Amino acid sequence: MRTVYLGTSDFAAAILGRLADTPHRPELVVTRPDRPKGRGRALQSPPVADLARLLGIPLDQPQDVNGPEARERIAAARPDVLIVCAFGALIKQELLDAHEILNVHPSLLPRWRGAAPIERAIMAGDAETGVAIMRLTAGLDSGPVGLLEREPIREDDTYGALARRLQDLGATLLIRALDDPPVYEEQVEDGVTYAEKLTAEDRTLDPGAPAAEQVRVVRALSPHIGARLQLPDGSFLGVRDARVGEDGTLELLEVQPPGKRTMSYADYLRGRS
Repeated sequence: MRTVYLGTSDFAAAILGRLADTPHRPELVVTRPDRPKGRGRALQSPPVADLARLLGIPLDQPQDVNGPEARERIAAARPDVLIVCAFGALIKQELLDAHEILNVHPSLLPRWRGAAPIERAIMAGDAETGVAIMRLTAGLDSGPVGLLEREPIREDDTYGALARRLQDLGATLLIRALDDPPVYEEQVEDGVTYAEKLTAEDRTLDPGAPAAEQVRVVRALSPHIGARLQLPDGSFLGVRDARVGEDGTLELLEVQPPGKRTMSYADYLRGRS
């Protein structure tokens, strides 16, 4: 089956890597433009762009995937299906009308539609999540689902650990859906929740919240974003690892002071004494 792959993140890159080793290797990869990043604001390619170049797959990085030039290049690849995974931009009606589009979404739809389903599932204390292969529609992750499988969320799962398992599951389900197209059934509207985009406020731990809730935030944002505590001077202490102490309070294990490397909390305290 001829495919075009649209993705941006590390999660999407992992699935692209698996897809490229199948008969459904993409004819074209579409990702977001390079963006300034870090203190030096140097341009940095999305992970999917780096992998596409490494694999030798034709690459397009349009400013607007819905614009006429991007749509023409996608059409020129003559895809049977477009695959979207963590692309990070809205697919508009022109593309939806022109192609069948499958979406790899890491949640148990209709729970956690939206931008940050893995993080929100861990933050909420969900016992499980999963991956859905769905047909993309104009609604936010509301299209019909063809395949869905569950994955337990372990008590010590960070985003990084859980995402790796969901990448493997997502790639397996996507390849299965391309090899043997399933029946797609409309989602029920009962149990719909939305995984809103993460903000600076979501990163900032609330000292008044239960310790277990704060630990879930730390795990949900590790290692890619990082939770933080506001210090008395208004700066922020990055929190990389934490647990619930024996007395039920938050116990910091690994932190990152402003402008410094990650260190144990014990070393941080010694440096301040």
